[in-house]
Amino acid sequence: MNYPIDAVRKRFPALQRTYKGKPVVYLDGPGGSQTVAEAINAGRDYMMKGGANLHGAFPTSIETMEKIAEAKEHVAALFNGKADEVAFGPNATTMMFHAARAIAKTWKEGDEILLTELEHHANIDPWRIEAEEKKMTVKYIPLDTKTLTLDLSSLDHLLTKKTKFVAIGLASNCIGTINDVKTVSEAAKKVGAVMAVDAVHGIPHFYVDREELGIDMLFSSVYKMFGPHVGLAMIKKELFDQLEPYKIMPAPDYTPDKLEIGTQNHEGIMGVTEAIRFIGDLGQGNTLKDKIISGYDAIEHYEESLAKFVRKELGNIEGLTLYQAEDSVKKTPTVAFRVEGIAPNEFTARMCEEASVFIADGHFYAYQLAEKLGIVKSGSFIRAGISVYNTMDEMKRFVAGVQYIIKHK
Repeated sequence: MNYPIDAVRKRFPALQRTYKGKPVVYLDGPGGSQTVAEAINAGRDYMMKGGANLHGAFPTSIETMEKIAEAKEHVAALFNGKADEVAFGPNATTMMFHAARAIAKTWKEGDEILLTELEHHANIDPWRIEAEEKKMTVKYIPLDTKTLTLDLSSLDHLLTKKTKFVAIGLASNCIGTINDVKTVSEAAKKVGAVMAVDAVHGIPHFYVDREELGIDMLFSSVYKMFGPHVGLAMIKKELFDQLEPYKIMPAPDYTPDKLEIGTQNHEGIMGVTEAIRFIGDLGQGNTLKDKIISGYDAIEHYEESLAKFVRKELGNIEGLTLYQAEDSVKKTPTVAFRVEGIAPNEFTARMCEEASVFIADGHFYAYQLAEKLGIVKSGSFIRAGISVYNTMDEMKRFVAGVQYIIKHK
């Protein structure tokens, strides 16, 4: 079926915004997507009708608990997990720090953890800090700077009987490379290591099956996938039950509430359900899970058509360097590049002021990636992130803006 772009765009109020007399083109999705109207309205309606904290005997408290439970059921369908494995929090980074402090209680001096060089530092530093404090060995799956993929050739050597934990991102939030999580997971299981995955950049673009990929701990942020600022963790029940998060004494000690430190953003959580339903609305099927999988299939095909056009056009521009893996490597519709003779922050500012196109610049916390490519000191990357609500006309505006700036630099 044809992708319903007109219907999709009507569901995002922010797309009505103009800047300098032109409709805004939002290509900053990797930093945070625009929010679907139903998610906005869900939070507003919750507050308008009266919110409450949990465990009360009165309607607003009961309704809050029921709505949170509903949101967790939707997250379970999103990742093929279970509702009692889902915990909410401020963002994925915070959730990883909480989880790291808890799981590190099981680590000891001489143990090892394995990370990668192609990561947002939210999926490096929480684990690294705890491991170094325990005097453990921290290893990294290296980045191949020529292919812009992880070099898995030494994976069996990097993993040993001492490896307790492995963390990898589903996809690079900077260059879009989708990592071979399943291969890493299968190798990690052979040595008995816990497998943690940062799904933040993946979930706006493709279906993530927790069981198929062999993920023990999954972290994400809903504001990257059309919802409000809510972070989440999904941890396999048997592992979750064993964790002892740092918390105040009277707080719940049962799963998954024990990881939800302090009162949560209830009005935000109301929007989680609607963000996930939006993905399902793009698909077909008899169950929410089936609709989500089908919806992601529609999203992938549509976004790839836009990304293919952009990559081809930018690749033909003299003086522009694209940072992307070869065509055979699966990628999200995220395009990173640099332009000779123009600093990334100057370029993005001009795109905003001259074309009303919002793109971002920097290392985007993928610091090791930018450092290995030798571009940190010169501003790192320019990044354009395509999302479900973008159009081919917007892609043409973006490319034309790039061409104009280069011609008039």
